[in-house]
Amino acid sequence: MSAITHLNQLDLSKSYTYADYLTWQFQERVELIKGKLFKMSPAPKRKHQSCVVNLVNEIHSFLKGHSCKVYIAPFDVRLPKEDGSTYTVVQPDLCVVCDSSKLDEAGCVGAPDLVIEILSPATTKKDKTDKYDLYQESGVLEYWIVYPEEEFIEVFVLKGKLYQRKGIYLKGEQMTTDILKGFSLNLDDVFVE
Repeated sequence: MSAITHLNQLDLSKSYTYADYLTWQFQERVELIKGKLFKMSPAPKRKHQSCVVNLVNEIHSFLKGHSCKVYIAPFDVRLPKEDGSTYTVVQPDLCVVCDSSKLDEAGCVGAPDLVIEILSPATTKKDKTDKYDLYQESGVLEYWIVYPEEEFIEVFVLKGKLYQRKGIYLKGEQMTTDILKGFSLNLDDVFVE
C-alpha cells in the first residue's frame, strides 16, 4: 500500500482507526470521531484565538503547583473503546487532564477531566452535537462550549452518564468549576481582546 500523502487519497465514507491516523503523511489537520474522518476548520478567527489564549493563561496560572495540566490544540486526545481499539482521536481547543497516567508522548489516552471547545462557524454543529455526544459517552466530567461572538460560556457537567447544563455564564460574570477546586474565572478576562 502506498503512503497517504494527501487527504484526497482517503475515502471519507470509510471507517478509520488511530493506527491508520498515525500513518497519514499529509499536512491537513483531521479528527476521527468513531472512525469517521472530520477535517479541521481553516485557521480560526482572531476572536476565537483570543479566547484560547485568555483561557489557557487563566487556567495555566491557576494550575501551577497542581497535578492537573492544561493542553491546547493541536493535542491528540484518543478515546479508546472498552476493547482497547481506538477509532476516535480529537483535538479539543483546550483540555485539562488531572490523571497523569492518561498522558503519553502522543497526547492523552482516555477522557480528559475538562474539555473546552470554542465555537467557529465551521465547527458549531460538530462541537454542539458530535463532540457533545462523544465527550458525554467517553466520561469527560465537564464540557464548556465558548461562544466568542456572543461572549458567553455554556457549561455541562456529567451526572451519571448524561450531561446536565450547569449554566450559561455571560461576560461580566464569574464562574467556577468542580474540576479545579478554588478556581474562579471572570468572563471579562476571557472575552477581552
